[in-house]
Amino acid sequence: MAIYDEILSKNAKIGVIGLGYVGLPLAMAFAHKASVIGFDINEDHLNVMRSGTDPCKELDDSVFENADILFTSSLDELAKATFYIVAVPTPIDKNNKPDLVPLLGATKSVGKVLKKGDYVVYESTVYPGCTEEDCVPVLEQLSGLKAGVDFKFGYSPERINPGEKVHTLEKTVKIVSGCDDESLEQIAKIYEMVVQPGVHRAPSVKVAEAAKIIENTQRDVNIALMNELSILFGRMGINTYDVLEAAGTKWNFMKFFPGLVGGHCIGVDPYYLVHKAAELKYHTQVISAGRFVNDSMGGYIAKNVVKKIIASGKPAMNARVLVMGITFKENVSDIRNSKVVDIIHELQDFGVIVDVVDPFANPEEVKKCYNLELKSQPEGPYNAIILAVAHNEYKGLSEEYFQQYSLGNGIFVDVKGLYRNVVKNMTYWSL
Repeated sequence: MAIYDEILSKNAKIGVIGLGYVGLPLAMAFAHKASVIGFDINEDHLNVMRSGTDPCKELDDSVFENADILFTSSLDELAKATFYIVAVPTPIDKNNKPDLVPLLGATKSVGKVLKKGDYVVYESTVYPGCTEEDCVPVLEQLSGLKAGVDFKFGYSPERINPGEKVHTLEKTVKIVSGCDDESLEQIAKIYEMVVQPGVHRAPSVKVAEAAKIIENTQRDVNIALMNELSILFGRMGINTYDVLEAAGTKWNFMKFFPGLVGGHCIGVDPYYLVHKAAELKYHTQVISAGRFVNDSMGGYIAKNVVKKIIASGKPAMNARVLVMGITFKENVSDIRNSKVVDIIHELQDFGVIVDVVDPFANPEEVKKCYNLELKSQPEGPYNAIILAVAHNEYKGLSEEYFQQYSLGNGIFVDVKGLYRNVVKNMTYWSL
């Protein structure tokens, strides 16, 4: 019997390795169609899931009801699966090089329990060739099995955006690939169990890997262009958002906006492509330039804040600044690779005292990751207020709200341009 039929009849189990923003929604979607083993090494998070709650706060508790899933950190339990899906993070190190430690760690776990006839599918974003060149040899070495003969493998890149409520896993076309025609068809049919629009069958694993990584690279480069334009327009005394609003009246103008590019996708994935290009002795000029521009924006914003403070007649040393929002994007709790932290550190280098508030971020995680203390609410008075993240809670506020925490009329820095036609009495600046 084919593996798809085995899973459909619940005679075989799906094992999902890594239960974060990507893995947990995937595991829960399958758990309403098949029997699932959810594997993770974080016991604290596992206990939260066992209680019927998503520790990442992306899924409603109702999703856990009537779900056929076992949450475990036991390799013995994981060994009961037949179809393995690896969905762990693929970060970068301090030198912006791919950090494959989580991916290879998960691969080793699978390799230790892999059996003849099993399937292994990777969802983690990687450079083209990583699955076959870095991961499969580890599976073969630890299992003693031959890829493509004793076990099958494939790649199906994740397309989940944290905080996204419309384009969810179930409603977004899934790219799938396999090591041969048989595996491609079986992998496709299994994902079609939970993906309503269906799947796109890529001709090879490398094509599927490349398709994923250019999705985020394309956005990164386009945002970098907007960021560079915002720097230029700032020197001209023109508001970038006003320019984009005017240009956007053209039917084929693509509306990208300036801003901070962080997180574990757009701010990371292009570096995987840069790394692979370097191995092939090619220097990526456009991609690398885009990364440089976007990685510089936190410092650029902070320096402009300092200039505004000094221009107001106050020294930067011991000036007080409020930063509203520290997550990497709006309406999520994820603080990984948040570029707001670049603003904070740059201000602190100037001797500025910075208070940070965020309705979504976990204070303990912020302290652990960045050694920063979150305030429960603004304390004021502040020389400047920076609205860094466009959380829903920060939309629709009045100018009087910001002024109550400001010294005098105060300085208001609006990174996302939300209040450009609202704030009139404070010193206003945006990208």
